[in-house]
Amino acid sequence: MRSVLCYGDSNTFGQTTADDPDGRYGPTERWPGVLRQLLGPDWLVIEEGLSGRTTVSDDPIEGAEKNGRTYLSPCLTSHKPLDLVIIMLGTNDLKVRFNKPASEIALGMGALVQDVKRLRPGPDQSIPEIMIVAPPPILVDLKGWESVFDGGRIKSLQLAEEYAKIAEVMDLHFVDAGSVVNSSEVDGFHLDTMAHAKLARTIADVIETMEWQEK
Repeated sequence: MRSVLCYGDSNTFGQTTADDPDGRYGPTERWPGVLRQLLGPDWLVIEEGLSGRTTVSDDPIEGAEKNGRTYLSPCLTSHKPLDLVIIMLGTNDLKVRFNKPASEIALGMGALVQDVKRLRPGPDQSIPEIMIVAPPPILVDLKGWESVFDGGRIKSLQLAEEYAKIAEVMDLHFVDAGSVVNSSEVDGFHLDTMAHAKLARTIADVIETMEWQEK
């Protein structure tokens, strides 16, 4: 059995759109769950999504536990051996309180990748396959969240290009989620169930093209 870690924020956790802000999509609706069904019984799909998670920053309002880098190392260690690590983060870094350009958010993603490579949580202490996913751009109408993400729309449109650069330099698999799904018009920055399904299909297609050695 191969294992894949899905590491992300509320859109990996499966948080529903604003009509039910405290809810969570079911295990077969959120993209890691759909991915589990698509890959089949030979894969263990591990879900590690946290609402509000950033790439590498403590959140002065929501708490230090939102720092994606702080939790990544123990997370990798507790779930190893891992054949594949998928990281989809960056939306929360768009918040005005972090004051980051898209290029710096991408550098944060690169730092997470460096941690994965340093820890070598793959089989026989190898470096696993690594995929980074650029989240879909946020919308203009954020249903009351505009001040929190002030200026974030423009930066979100730049993330895919910046992530692609990181992927090329660091020899990573890359998915631009914004090329296949849009953020929900209900709240402007979460995914609906149809988007979760489409994203999972896209990621599964990339996984199927990878060269996997027989175990």
